[in-house]
Amino acid sequence: MSLTRRIARPMMASIFLTGGLDALRHPDQKVEAAEHIAPQLAASLHIPADVTTLVQINGAIQLAAGALLVLNRLPRLAAMALAVSLVPTTLAGHRFWEETDERARAMQRIQFLKNEAILGGLLLIASGGGDHNGKH
Repeated sequence: MSLTRRIARPMMASIFLTGGLDALRHPDQKVEAAEHIAPQLAASLHIPADVTTLVQINGAIQLAAGALLVLNRLPRLAAMALAVSLVPTTLAGHRFWEETDERARAMQRIQFLKNEAILGGLLLIASGGGDHNGKH
């Protein structure tokens, strides 16, 4: 593995390790934001809609997949799991379009776009983008 990947994957994973652990330990801090999207997500997946449990499941996915990414174990699968978990996290937590205060709207838009950029990086990892074995 290249030096770049040895450095980049743990850097990418760090936000999910800390966020996932926080969601497991303190789900109540994220429940209010998750209430906007959790019931629809639960209904579409045919799973119980307990928001606290869904926040903790998402945190567990982020923690486990982040650890796999750091350890370079199943990195494509780990990146895809993180990408899937990032979508509801972003839609729940950074609803800039609902903010009436301009400053709050700007901050939430920045966080939304940051997550969008992270999602792009995860999709590159998941697709094998940047993996070179001498073939093009």
